[in-house]
Formats: sequence, C-alpha cells, structure tokens
Amino acid sequence: MKIDEDLGLDREDAFQTDDEENRAERVCCHVEDDTESDFTFPSRNSSNNCIGANNSKWPQSYRKSMDMLKGTAPQSLSFLKRSGATGSMGSSSCNNDESSLGTPFIFDTILDEEVHTPVLLTSDQSVSVNGSIPSEKQCSFTQALINGINVLSGIGLLTTPYAVKEGGWFSLTLLIIFGIIACYTGVLLKRCLESSPGLQTYPDVGQAAFGVAGRLMISVILYAELYAACVEYVIMMSDNLSMIFPTTNIHFAEIYLDAPQVFAIIGTLIILPTVWLRDLSLLSYISVGGVGASILMVLCLLWVGVDQVGFHRGGTALNLANLPISVGIYSFCYAGHSVFPNIYSSMREPSLFPFVLIGSFMFCWTVCTGVAISGFLIFGDSVESQFTLNMPMKFLASKIAVCTVVIITVSKYALTLTPIALSLEELVSSTWFRSYGVSILIRTALVISTLVVAMTVPFFAFVMALAGSLLAMLITIIFPCACYLSILGDRLNKLQITACICIAVLGLVIACLGTYSSIIRIAGRLD
Repeated sequence: MKIDEDLGLDREDAFQTDDEENRAERVCCHVEDDTESDFTFPSRNSSNNCIGANNSKWPQSYRKSMDMLKGTAPQSLSFLKRSGATGSMGSSSCNNDESSLGTPFIFDTILDEEVHTPVLLTSDQSVSVNGSIPSEKQCSFTQALINGINVLSGIGLLTTPYAVKEGGWFSLTLLIIFGIIACYTGVLLKRCLESSPGLQTYPDVGQAAFGVAGRLMISVILYAELYAACVEYVIMMSDNLSMIFPTTNIHFAEIYLDAPQVFAIIGTLIILPTVWLRDLSLLSYISVGGVGASILMVLCLLWVGVDQVGFHRGGTALNLANLPISVGIYSFCYAGHSVFPNIYSSMREPSLFPFVLIGSFMFCWTVCTGVAISGFLIFGDSVESQFTLNMPMKFLASKIAVCTVVIITVSKYALTLTPIALSLEELVSSTWFRSYGVSILIRTALVISTLVVAMTVPFFAFVMALAGSLLAMLITIIFPCACYLSILGDRLNKLQITACICIAVLGLVIACLGTYSSIIRIAGRLD
C-alpha cells in the first residue's frame, strides 16, 4: 500500500484498518472537501489522537458490553455455546446496530478476517478506534436521559442514610458538590470525545490522552469498579435474604455458616446460570427498570416511616473523623462515567448531551438526598449500612423493598460481570477460546471469586466507601480532568486549566483520605 506524502495527518478524521502485511499499522483517513480522498499512514511517534489498531486490541469488547448497562429490549435467550461465541450481547434501547457496539472477539478478528481495505466515509460517518463503522445514531434526548438516569440509579441509594450517620447532616452538602463536579467532568469527557470522531469510549479517551498505558490503566480501573459492584451485589443479597430468614444456618462437622453466609452461597448459585448466558438482553431489559426500582424503594421507605415507625430528630451536625467514609459513599452514587461516553456516542443530537447529564444528576441527587434525610430521620443512629435492613419484616412495604433489592441483584449481576469476563476472554489464546468450556470456566471463576471476597469482607458500607474513594474518584473526577488537559490543553485558557488542576488535586486528596479511612475501618472489623 503506497503512502501519500502530500497529505498530513488530520486529527479530526482518524480511523484504523489492517494492512495485509502488518495488521498493527496505524491508519488515518483524510477526506477532501469534494469527492477525492487519500489515506495517510503516520509513524508510531505521531499524535495519540490517531488510535492505532495495535493499541486498541484490548479491550475490544468494552463498548459492546457496556452498552448493555444502558437498557435493552428483550430478544432471544441462549446459553454459551461454540457457535454463539460471537453472538449478540444485548441490543441497546436505542436499537443501535451491532457494529456500533464494538468489534467481535479477538479470535474472530485474528483468524476469520483476512484483509481490511480502507473505506471512504461520507461526511456524517465516523469510524471507531476498534475498526468498526458505527451505525447511524439512534438515541433521542428522552432515551438518552432515561439511560443516564438508569446508570446512576444504583445501589449507593441504600447507603446514603448510613453516610449521614457517619459524616453528620452537613455531609449532605458534599453530595450536591460532588454531583456538580461529576456533571462537569462528564462534560469534559464529551469535549474529549468531540476532539476526534474515532473516540467513542472511555478507554479510547485514555489512549488519546496517554497512549496505550492510559488505555490499559483506565480499562483496568473500570473493570475493578465493576468487580467491586459485583461483590456489593453478593453482600446485598445475603444481608437482605438473611433478614427474611434470620434463623437459617448450617452446621456441618466443624464448619458453621450463619444466615448471611448461607444466603451468600445460595444467592451466588442462583445468579451463576445468568452469567453463563450469551444473550443478556432479557436481563438488560429487566435492569432498565432500575429507575422504577429506586422509586419503589423510596416509596416503601416513606410508607414505613409515615404509617409505622415515624420520623425522629437526631444525629450530629458534622463528624470530621468519619467524613471520609461518607465522601466515599457519595462518590459511589455518581459512578456512571464508564457508560457516559457510550450514551453520548449513541445520541442523534450529541449537542444535547450536557442536558442529559444535568437531568440525570439532578434526578440522582434528588432521590439520594431524599432517601438520606428520610432514612436517617426514621431510623436515627441505629440505621444499618442498607436501610432495608432496618425495615421491620412484618410490614408489607418492607417485604416489597427487600424483594426489589433481590430482583435488582439477580438482573444486574450478570450485566455487571460480563464486561470483565469478555475482557479476560480476549486475552485467552484463540484456539483455547474456541472452546465454550473455557468461557464458562472464566465466568464461573469470577463469580466464585466475588463470593469469596464478599464472605471475607462482608461490610457493605465500607466496601462501597473503599470503591467510591479509590475507584470511582479516579474514574469520575481525576481521569476526566487529566485526559482533558492532555488532549485539549493547548486550546484552553488559564482559568480552565486552573479549574481542572484544582478539581483533580481535590479528587486525589479525597481519594487518599477515603481509601485510608475505609481500609482502617475494614481492618478494624476483621480483627
């Protein structure tokens, strides 16, 4: 393939393709004003904004798997099998074509494809960094807003009353401050994505900012955040089921398992088959009801407070010693940045994405603040790490809330674990990966590992505070600012640069304090 020396690298029109002799070559496309186009192959020392094929080999499945978390329409349901190794992983609620979700698994790319030839794009098309041509953008503003709210409607809601207990009433001001900062960093990610049409996911942004190391670091942290959420799901299921059946235990030989441990094992056995599913569209369809589930739990909480328990004054104004725990929990509530680039890339009108962020964060802040205030006024200093654990089981509202928690766990666990499983399956040798048994083995091992961690560290609030301080703070606050400065730093004024630096430094300090406090509290419980 001949290189045209007359054209320079255009940062705005970059995509990758595979050369017959060397698939690792970087490829960039420059489209002229009229109908002519030429292709330029820059050297490896070129700008990172032209993402190379060799740099985006892992994780190839990121966008495909993360799109499932936005919500889907139900389709067929099938278990892992050899012929379905590259089967659908669920379609977005915006009905994007599968090509927009990412390239197939690694063995399909290496063994089944021969030679990719450059494709001339029209002015309204772009090519993703993994080499696939995205389908036409389908999401309306309303759909994107629902997706954004669904992403933020997570399990952090259950722990906000406990965060008030730890940090005091004034800690609630941090909830709105972090909400504003997280919304702003979401806008920064949008600007990074706009810097090149080839950027479509968070790892893409990391690679554009810091090369392959940036892509790998962000990917690993994103997957670690998902893994921590899976551990939380196991703890949440065991705690809530043990509230319904508190006397359950197993005593065999010299082994004794109490109710939470028994239900952690039972819950894991229940969700294990869902992890083996290749098509998770049905589970994704159920999980899109996360918004409704959050509202339902709020109504159940208010029902118990108004009709049964009542509201009581109490609590401290501010507890500085335990404030880092509250900060970690609050930051976990806003951990949605891993999916925001996918939502942006799927919108018909990307210019409306900031309003999607504002609407999503306003909803999340309103619900979390309402639950935090109501839950602490109802249960006071006796509030547990999950407010459902304080709700008397003799009331119908309590049973509804607990059942809702269990349904959320069953529907979201597989969706949350699958991105991790797919990324590990990419690393397996293509020959071995053709065996569906290897895929099932990887997924089963991941599930068992989350069970072991959950039984070893069964402290819901402290694990959440640790994940929020260490992982969510990096993904939500620090990395967006760092990537923004790296990619667009030469276009920013001093005020923008100063703001990004201050936010990043603040996030780093809070991450250190929150991580240290969480580890100390967990270690204290283990002693």
